[in-house]
Amino acid sequence: MVLALLVTGSVVLLALVGLLAFGVRRRVIQRSGGTFDCSARFTAPRPGQSPGKGWLYGVARYNGDNVEWFRVFSYAPRPRQTLRRDDIQVRERRHPQGDEELALLPGALVLNCRHDGLDVELAMSEDALTGFLAWLEAAPPGQRVNVA
Repeated sequence: MVLALLVTGSVVLLALVGLLAFGVRRRVIQRSGGTFDCSARFTAPRPGQSPGKGWLYGVARYNGDNVEWFRVFSYAPRPRQTLRRDDIQVRERRHPQGDEELALLPGALVLNCRHDGLDVELAMSEDALTGFLAWLEAAPPGQRVNVA
């Protein structure tokens, strides 16, 4: 009986520490400012696969000429992906289609981009999209900017 209580207590304590670590990590990411909720898909769905597959929920942070993308449900202190402003080409913006509406946050818009030769889709709120496009267009003189 005592062993069962110890094991149960340890499991609950570990779960609470894990949740606390998620919260602390998110605050550390947001501390420098310029963050927004941003789901991302770095690989296009395969033919016949649901268009809602492959989306990862995350937080993006502006850092100079880069946007750093972090997975929400991760303990990694570093961004999973870093997008350089001068390598981002915005191809189109659209509303989520089909199953994507279930995989993304309500009111999200999808931005189809090309970054460093790879297709990337970013989904964010309309306000975050306005800020992201303004950040892209505010590139220093001489940098090529391609915004659809």
